[in-house]
Amino acid sequence: MKLQQEEHEEPEINLTSLIDVVFLLLIFFMVSTTFERQALLRLDLPEASTAEAETVPEIVEFIVTDDGRLFVGDQELVDARQATVQAAIAQRFRDNPEAVLVVRADGEAPHRLVVRVLDSAAAEGIRRVSIATVEGDSE
Repeated sequence: MKLQQEEHEEPEINLTSLIDVVFLLLIFFMVSTTFERQALLRLDLPEASTAEAETVPEIVEFIVTDDGRLFVGDQELVDARQATVQAAIAQRFRDNPEAVLVVRADGEAPHRLVVRVLDSAAAEGIRRVSIATVEGDSE
């Protein structure tokens, strides 16, 4: 008995129908997808202006020392009461209401005095305030 060996044919996978299905799915997802643009953070960005239009504002410096003395520019205030601080700020901002208040406080200055200056500025309606600290000498 003679057995014949059959030749085995390699199986083929027809990719044409698979590619058709993938393209149909791609088209389906592209058509059915909605793109929604949501702004989660609203930013008001400044706009550029010419150098001629910009003027450098006057700076009013309010200094709080580590021992509790208060200075407006080079002049020392007589006391640290709220009324005195507010009157000194009002006098400086009477002529130029667009000036910038810079509160310079020593690193060891009493916090209540810095807050008193900031409260007085708020009571006078000053909106442009900057805070700076001066570190004491490290020994």
